[in-house]
Amino acid sequence: MNESHWTLYCDGSAMPNPGRIGLGAVLTGPDGTRHELSVATHAIGCNNEAELKALTHGLEAAKALGATDVRAYSDNSVLVEQLGAKTAGAVKPIARLAHLFDDARTLLDSFDHVSVEWIPRHRNAQADALARSALGLEPKRVARFGKRGADLIRNKANSVQGKH
Repeated sequence: MNESHWTLYCDGSAMPNPGRIGLGAVLTGPDGTRHELSVATHAIGCNNEAELKALTHGLEAAKALGATDVRAYSDNSVLVEQLGAKTAGAVKPIARLAHLFDDARTLLDSFDHVSVEWIPRHRNAQADALARSALGLEPKRVARFGKRGADLIRNKANSVQGKH
């Protein structure tokens, strides 16, 4: 990791889908400084549009803070596939959002080093909470269990089964 490396976790929310769009992003600088974005766009759109706008808002914030090397993470596989498609026909494009994907690609190309990678939803809970907060919604509950917690749950389940 070089000294200018930034990390961006982004998520968009559309409630209902399609519906109002909220954006969330967690941007961490090379020195560990954290920046959080929670934006209500007052636009109506689908979840993929919300996810894409969250990415571009996060990248624009990174650019404004002087970032040249960004690793972005999204839990939206469609967004990651669309942006990663290098050859025509590799992934069926979302025609209605083509201009937004073009804008995102232009923004991505403006960085010296950049990547956009898919992550599971549970690893993106903070960005999701910020996107939902922008819409006045409560964060989703994400259950994380360490080995001890999983063992306790398993033992509890076994003891309940044993009583029947």
